[in-house]
Amino acid sequence: MTAVLRALSHGRQRVRTIDERLSRRGGRRRILVDARTPVNYTMVAPVVRAFGSDPRVDLFFTASEEPRRMARIYHEAPHARLIHPARAALMKFDAYIASDFMWATLPRGTTRVQVFHGVAGKYGFDAPDPSMLGWDRYFFVNERRLDNFVSSGALAPDSPAIRLIGLPKVDCVVNGSFERNAVLTGLGLDPDRPTVLYAPTWSPASSLNDIGTELIAGLCGRPVNVIVKLHDRSRDLRRRYSGGIDWVRRIRPILHPGRGVIGSGHDISPYLVAADLMITDHSSAGFEFLLRDRPLVRIHRPQLIQLARIHRDYVTLLASASESVVDIPGTLAAVERGLADPDTHSAERRRVASELFYRPGSATDRSVRALYEIIELAPAPESIARREAPCQLSA
Repeated sequence: MTAVLRALSHGRQRVRTIDERLSRRGGRRRILVDARTPVNYTMVAPVVRAFGSDPRVDLFFTASEEPRRMARIYHEAPHARLIHPARAALMKFDAYIASDFMWATLPRGTTRVQVFHGVAGKYGFDAPDPSMLGWDRYFFVNERRLDNFVSSGALAPDSPAIRLIGLPKVDCVVNGSFERNAVLTGLGLDPDRPTVLYAPTWSPASSLNDIGTELIAGLCGRPVNVIVKLHDRSRDLRRRYSGGIDWVRRIRPILHPGRGVIGSGHDISPYLVAADLMITDHSSAGFEFLLRDRPLVRIHRPQLIQLARIHRDYVTLLASASESVVDIPGTLAAVERGLADPDTHSAERRRVASELFYRPGSATDRSVRALYEIIELAPAPESIARREAPCQLSA
């Protein structure tokens, strides 16, 4: 029986090798991107833009779990070639990229690349279980997560699947692609006023669901600009994501024209650059804001920490680099203190950012080069050069 299984496995591998050679005739390669939400796409958008200039590479985009939402998920991906997962299953791809642990059915085989979608330590990303295994490459965002995978036994220290890449999404936060005043002017806000960004995570247990509207109203009563950045899932009217609330409709009447906006872009990066202070509860965006070394106010939500299975180390890290509060009066007071003395916690902000973001500003370059290695193509010079191109801004 063992000999039969071994023969079947050998035969299957031989068929896949022939299939791969035939599919690569003419030097073309195919890459499939899979996403659950628009935020998933923002994680790979800089890499997609780089490959978009290489005529040898065909990019396809799918949503293996909710194909009916594909157009919405990728609406910020210009000229995206959308493909239903059923059709994708019939095609041969040289690489499959996902920033979450979805798993498209691809019987003809591929190299599966996990790029993750944040650094907040949620949902077991830093305590890997068997559902996170089986990928051919892991593009780790930092050494901490890599070490956690190795120490848990999920990966061997010398595993060929390991690549230390960083987070391409945040390159735009540090490389000068966005300019504060230009972003604010584009949003219809006055650059001469201090700007506060409120970016809660999604969850019925988030600060948005508990005190969000009252907090926003309180901020609007201060002499500041207010940018509200809703998580994609907070815009999803299904109860398990937003609590069943249409947050855009609820928040919009609270905001003062010319003083407050809901950021409509799915990439928070331009808003991070524009903000002088940020309020969150527990989100990857909160950690990303540390790269700006500006004041961060953290609303402590114990139930959120439990529901989102946030690794305790990350709770401690965010708390150490921010001012922690529990209610609206405390939050508003912390905002005033942060704007008045922005250097408080600066050393901790810089320390945590350096730990969680591996060489920010050049992650896209490493990701592009690693993918060219996977699809066995020499990098196109113009594709690598594209990493310096400005990121896209959706006001």
